[in-house]
Amino acid sequence: MVAEMLIRLAFAGVLSLLAGCSALLPSARETVESPWQTFAEAKTAYDKIIPDKTTVEELKKLGYDIKTSPNVKILNYLDIAATVQSIPMAELDPGLQACLRARNDCRSYVFEPKRTHTRRIGSFWLDIFNFRRKSHETGWQFKALLVLVNEHVSYKLWSGDPQIDEHRDLRNPLGPLQEPGFILNRIR
Repeated sequence: MVAEMLIRLAFAGVLSLLAGCSALLPSARETVESPWQTFAEAKTAYDKIIPDKTTVEELKKLGYDIKTSPNVKILNYLDIAATVQSIPMAELDPGLQACLRARNDCRSYVFEPKRTHTRRIGSFWLDIFNFRRKSHETGWQFKALLVLVNEHVSYKLWSGDPQIDEHRDLRNPLGPLQEPGFILNRIR
């Protein structure tokens, strides 16, 4: 068991000398498939949606396909009612009021396209032995809520992060001893 660990460490050392330390650190990409490559593209398509006029077919042309888009969350009128229960009915947007009155003829769709890239940076040795892990995440994410009554958009709402740029710096003074399972998982 100790010999296997020493072999793994020696192999990691050779790799770091050959490839450079930072090249050995992990990275990740996360993409929720959508027709938009940027936040601006998603927002521009969203801005073309007009409540009480835009139909399901027109949504599809804009990239908001309620039938085939992956990762779309579908809500019913009870989900909407639970979300807005603290707001008096008279103060709700007319589109949301129409949804609650339409009951089973109301469906809501939440689209959440995003593109992010996380890259670990810093010292390979500090990272591999869990003393210090630094990472940098970039990208964007967009969220659109579309409420439909009888195949027409009755209400829309958006939010998002147009420019994600986050740095994380995790320090563990005890390194591999900070998380007891860490070293055991590395050995296997």
